[in-house]
Amino acid sequence: MKVTMPTVKEVYNSLWRRETKPSDWAQRSLLAIRGMDKQIGAFLTVEEDQVMANARRLDDAKSNHRMFGVPFALKDNICTAGQKTTAASRILENYIPPYSATVYQRLLDQSAVLMGKTNLDEFAMGSSTENSAYQKTRNPYNLERVPGGSSGGSAAAVAAGMVPFALGSDTGGSIRQPAAYCGVVGLKPTYGRVSRYGLIAFASSLDQIGPFTRNVEDAAFVLQAISGHDPMDSTSAPMDVDDYVTHIGDSIKGLRVGVVTDAATDGLHPGVQEAVDKAVQVLAQAGAEVVEVSLPHSVYAVATYYLVAPAEASSNLARYDGVRYGRRAAGESLLEMYERTRSEGFGLEVKRRIMIGTYALSSGYYDAYYLRAQQMRTLIRRDYDEAFERCDVIVTPTAPTPAFRFGENSDPLEMYLNDLYTIPANLAGLPGISVPCGLVDGLPVGMQLVGKAFDEKTLLQVAHAYEKLRGFEMPQPEVTL
Repeated sequence: MKVTMPTVKEVYNSLWRRETKPSDWAQRSLLAIRGMDKQIGAFLTVEEDQVMANARRLDDAKSNHRMFGVPFALKDNICTAGQKTTAASRILENYIPPYSATVYQRLLDQSAVLMGKTNLDEFAMGSSTENSAYQKTRNPYNLERVPGGSSGGSAAAVAAGMVPFALGSDTGGSIRQPAAYCGVVGLKPTYGRVSRYGLIAFASSLDQIGPFTRNVEDAAFVLQAISGHDPMDSTSAPMDVDDYVTHIGDSIKGLRVGVVTDAATDGLHPGVQEAVDKAVQVLAQAGAEVVEVSLPHSVYAVATYYLVAPAEASSNLARYDGVRYGRRAAGESLLEMYERTRSEGFGLEVKRRIMIGTYALSSGYYDAYYLRAQQMRTLIRRDYDEAFERCDVIVTPTAPTPAFRFGENSDPLEMYLNDLYTIPANLAGLPGISVPCGLVDGLPVGMQLVGKAFDEKTLLQVAHAYEKLRGFEMPQPEVTL
């Protein structure tokens, strides 16, 4: 018999009514992980004894927190004090952080139960979770295809029903793209809405933590739990957090949905375009006003991103030198130790991006590459500002195709183009959500909604309205056990 987990809301309601105990749900989640993860490979670490001990401590308690007793998973680039955090890299294969990320601590404070740490592309650099130093994660809808990346483990764990929700990080689409590939909801909040403290950095001006869930309402629950100002993060916005849950069911009549007229269509699968067009029609039938908007500089977003992000990665990853923590290789000299540590510890994609970023920041090339990329980033943000004068949310495909086969996008440029529609929101610091909008060749595809800065409330409202009116439910993937 296949064991899967229900939604966050269903788990919480059952616990609130005292029909079940937290340990019941932790045990059920562990059964699902044992039954399916040998096939899927979503988890890097699951400490079963510790999981059950943590859950049993909550059995006699009661809480008003919506996260009380709810099992969840964390992408393995989010620090957990006393528990291994590897970022799927050999250079951190035995790293145990002395502190916890703020998002993790907030979930613990609300009595959620961590089931384990999930797989990712090394240091979150990738779009397929093929770049992990430890294992491949497979798409629950088709085990021969990728789950997306870099948060592929978190997306697959939720899609397969191993946990009700999981957290990932999104630097250029790493929550939304795997959510689309795996048929779940993935939300990237506004930059600064959720604390980055304790997130192992890839590109600090782009990284943001957000949830994977089975539906939009659960995404609102989780976002409510992890949002808010954090003095430990200098980029955390000192702003009040909206009540995302109470207003999620409000009517969208009169809200304006922007359709981009000049979006790039190279490589866009016609089935994906058709599914998104139908989704826009559903929103129009719900009373939303569909308007045309222009984002002329978004065609340069991928090129801009692959200068800005590697440059920041080059700086952030300089700390992994074999001296302070992490892997240390033997060497006859300090320089040899540096070289061998980084050569052995980093994978090919990480090395590629470090070299690109170092070159872009080097003397004589900084103005020609990095500075110009930052100037283009400003123009991309201005495009959004102008577009939002005409609309409340903007709709695009999440990814140009359904999930591809392992090894199919071996060319780096082909791989980078998977984030064609998601990257602009990161460069502009805006919130985005991917909602399943159908199946193409039996594989899930997603519609992306991008909202105004710190207006996740409207974004969730529109996404929820579509989900309720789309006329179908995503089928549960059949994983061979």
